[in-house]
Amino acid sequence: MPILYDNQTFTFSVKVFFISEQSIIMKSLKENLRLLLPAAMLLPAIASSAQQVPDSAAFAQAVKSIAPVTLPQSGTGKIIIPAAPAGYQLLLKGSDRNPVIDSLGKITTPLNDAVVSLYFVLRRTQDGAEMDAPQQLTVPGKYGKQEADQPTVIPALREWHSQTGTYALSGTTNIVIDPAFAKELSAGANIFLEDLQTITHSHTHKIILGKPAKGDIYLTLNTIDKSLGKEGYMMQIDDQITINALHQQGAFWATRTILQLLEQDITHRNIRKGITRDYPKYAIRSFVLDDGRKLFTLDFVRHYVKFMAYYKMNDFHIHLNDNGFVKFFGDNWDSTYSAFRLENKTYPGLTAKDGFYTKQQFIDLQSLADSLSVTIIPEIDVPAHSLAFSKANPAVASTKYGRDHLNLDPVSWEMVDNVFKEYLEGPNPVFKGAEVHIGTDEYAKEESEKFRAFTDHLIKFVEGYGKKVRMWGSLTHAQGKTPVKSEGVTMNAWYNGYAEPREMIRQGYDLISTPDGWLYIVPAAGYYYDYLDIKKIYEKWEPNMIGNVTFPYGHPKIKGGAFAEWNDHCGNGITQEDVHDRVFPAMQVLAEKMWTGHTTISNYDKYEQLSKLIGEGPGLNMRGKYTGKDSLLLSYNFEKGKATDISGNNRNAIKSSNAKIGSTLKLNGGNSYISTPLATIGYDYTVSFDINPAENNAENAVIFSGPVSVVKLKQGSSGKLGFSREGYNYFFDYVVPANTWTHIEISGNNKGTALFVNGKLVQRLQDEKITFPNTKDKNAKVQTLVFPLQLIGATANAFNGEIDNLKVYNYAK
Repeated sequence: MPILYDNQTFTFSVKVFFISEQSIIMKSLKENLRLLLPAAMLLPAIASSAQQVPDSAAFAQAVKSIAPVTLPQSGTGKIIIPAAPAGYQLLLKGSDRNPVIDSLGKITTPLNDAVVSLYFVLRRTQDGAEMDAPQQLTVPGKYGKQEADQPTVIPALREWHSQTGTYALSGTTNIVIDPAFAKELSAGANIFLEDLQTITHSHTHKIILGKPAKGDIYLTLNTIDKSLGKEGYMMQIDDQITINALHQQGAFWATRTILQLLEQDITHRNIRKGITRDYPKYAIRSFVLDDGRKLFTLDFVRHYVKFMAYYKMNDFHIHLNDNGFVKFFGDNWDSTYSAFRLENKTYPGLTAKDGFYTKQQFIDLQSLADSLSVTIIPEIDVPAHSLAFSKANPAVASTKYGRDHLNLDPVSWEMVDNVFKEYLEGPNPVFKGAEVHIGTDEYAKEESEKFRAFTDHLIKFVEGYGKKVRMWGSLTHAQGKTPVKSEGVTMNAWYNGYAEPREMIRQGYDLISTPDGWLYIVPAAGYYYDYLDIKKIYEKWEPNMIGNVTFPYGHPKIKGGAFAEWNDHCGNGITQEDVHDRVFPAMQVLAEKMWTGHTTISNYDKYEQLSKLIGEGPGLNMRGKYTGKDSLLLSYNFEKGKATDISGNNRNAIKSSNAKIGSTLKLNGGNSYISTPLATIGYDYTVSFDINPAENNAENAVIFSGPVSVVKLKQGSSGKLGFSREGYNYFFDYVVPANTWTHIEISGNNKGTALFVNGKLVQRLQDEKITFPNTKDKNAKVQTLVFPLQLIGATANAFNGEIDNLKVYNYAK
């Protein structure tokens, strides 16, 4: 996984800036320095040409002399390309808005005036040297300027024209499919129907073939607009909604737009009338999840496919293997954490013992993603970040650079080939998609030639199974004479010191902009970002920016962008929910920047307000966010023998087992509980209750339980109030007394968890550090809690005693 970290040893003193959200700390480091922060983060983004030639000043003057591109008088047909200076050719290479002006210069009239960036190069005839010559022009729209008050979704619509009135979804609304395209559209329509039923709480809608009636939603691929591309769509919202696209993916994205518009309406039924022509600015809109150093459950990654689809993010890159830093494990490779998350039959010891996906589960995950127009990109990272490989087969370990490096001898090549082969071979391979990521980053620089030969071999090996290859950018770092195949290969350009992007393009690679200094989340690590700088990204970044190099818009080799979440500090207490709390706002803003980009009506303040109105998608609430009439979300006082919600939000208890409700709730140990409609409550929250435990409750007696955590009266043998989640067990320095009523408040946010007893703060579990005997470095000890509310009590080992006056608030103390 590419975080700047190689095995070079520095024998001189050097000063490095470490950046965190709070401060910039200068540290003096001497021998054995391992750089944890790239220089790219310390440099401003500087506009830079993608092409450079020795006599660039003269060349630039020739570019400057080119007249502006113009439109034909009719406004249709093709753009008029100006004459090139004598001795040169002016060549159109790309457009940042193909559905308005494509790469051949053909014009399609947009709904609104559209600013189009065209990527030209000026080529000198005598030697073939080239220099960028970008131009920009405005294509008049059918309805004039873009409307500032257009309906708001994330990502924003590219083109919109308002019409009078409101479309209303009714109980008789059907999803109607054009019979000519039933095969292509049925799967997406079924997903849309399920989502529609979830958001409207109605089951009267159905899917039919034929022609639409008033109020129906009609899907067809019979569009006359051939410029929309695979992901574009035209949607007319009138007394019925008509979706036109060239491909099922575009039609499916239109359904996500409808769902977001319905989500924002208080009745989930009304949408403003109008017409939109919507399409992405960048083809690849990706998220990278480090599943190697932290296990994410199958349910979590399945939810993430749905979550990403809701924001039209089409590329889910799953980093399937990695390892921790040996210095945090007593400099002992045997005890250093490592994991490989797939079932493997060739090397059974390779598969992680603390959690993995079976082959069938991973195939099913990819099938789910396909149905939601999301592509899964599986990554096996070699020959660095490969401790899981060397633990399974010690013969492949490097004795010089550490066991997380494969030794690049024939035995390593054989093992890697065998592992990839297991997932690529046969008529129904485990990796069923068109692309596979082979890692290849951050190997020791001294072995550049061997590394390059290994990389070239692995590219061709994977391509031999009919797959396209992705890889991390490392070839500037690993310079050498050994050729590495570039044609048809896509590179994640993450740090310019490892892969200088202009040079990588010159060599022939396609690039996915993945700049670490903008887009790397490393939770609670103290470097890169804990939470991305959302405002800065919204206002200043697009995928054409890689480190300190800015490419012209429309450059055909910049395929899109990706942001990444890395779990460097294994065992620091970060949970899936903590990761999601960081990724959610990043997903929203990067969907905006990679589909829509920056426009004349882009406004961060408006975007920020909108982002609070749109969630994760129908049926998803991984953040545990709820609303109420006010800050009180749920309140039970157990009067009259009932668990009735007196907050006014109608969240009454659902069922009970071996529990007695009188004037209080009495739980009897073992299987004893009542269930609530809230599975969990996420940050920020406060949960207050009165508790009167009986004598002699057992260790780990549970007060509250849910799908991701439990709150315990007695945490293990400590006897103290505590909580557990994802195998981490924490407790407060407080014992709840037996046979007496005590008022407890537990309050949590994304930094930690606090306990108040009888109105006074007892302890905040926050800002603690984990120390290590062999290094001055410290890791954060994350003691957050997404509070469990699914059950008051538990299906096993519930506490014995009484609870009263339960209240749940959506704020933290």
